[in-house]
Amino acid sequence: MNHFCVNCGAVLVPRVIDGRELEACPNDSFVLWRDPKVATAVVVEVDGGVVLGRRSIEPGYGLWCLPGGFVNDDEDPADAATRECFEEISAEVELTGLLGVYHIAKTGAPSMVGISYRGRLADGARLSAGVEMLEVGVFQLDSLPPLAFPSHERVLAEYLKPQAREEVEEPRVAAGAPHSSPPSGLRGQSRPPRTR
Repeated sequence: MNHFCVNCGAVLVPRVIDGRELEACPNDSFVLWRDPKVATAVVVEVDGGVVLGRRSIEPGYGLWCLPGGFVNDDEDPADAATRECFEEISAEVELTGLLGVYHIAKTGAPSMVGISYRGRLADGARLSAGVEMLEVGVFQLDSLPPLAFPSHERVLAEYLKPQAREEVEEPRVAAGAPHSSPPSGLRGQSRPPRTR
């Protein structure tokens, strides 16, 4: 499948950049960077169990999963996690900690970076299935149903480690906070601009 330059419309050709073969424009500096998608998952704790939803959409129709989903390009990952919880389990969720950050390899799609959190229902919140779920339920950790995604199995395995279950408030970086400069070793290197 051919890809085209967003600047001039030329067919992209293979070019080695930083030791990797990428598609680039033969006429200008455009490079098609294959960046991963970013997705969240939340282990919502309720009465000693965790909240799962049974999916009403593909992939994984009819199987169970943690609430979560993709981060929008203008969205803080923690905000995306709580938004996705509200969309999928119709409940406000308060995040209580960061479980981990994972690479999720894909064969037929771009890879993903998964960010998982611990959370709890906000005061007075009640669970009900959102449009992407057939039903929601609270499952004890020793009786979890088969999950739709291996990445969610990994998140729950991380959650089950004793240090992950401790109540620890994780600091959040405010949206719009200044970014740090790159390490000094990268400042002098010349690389093509990350045009998208």
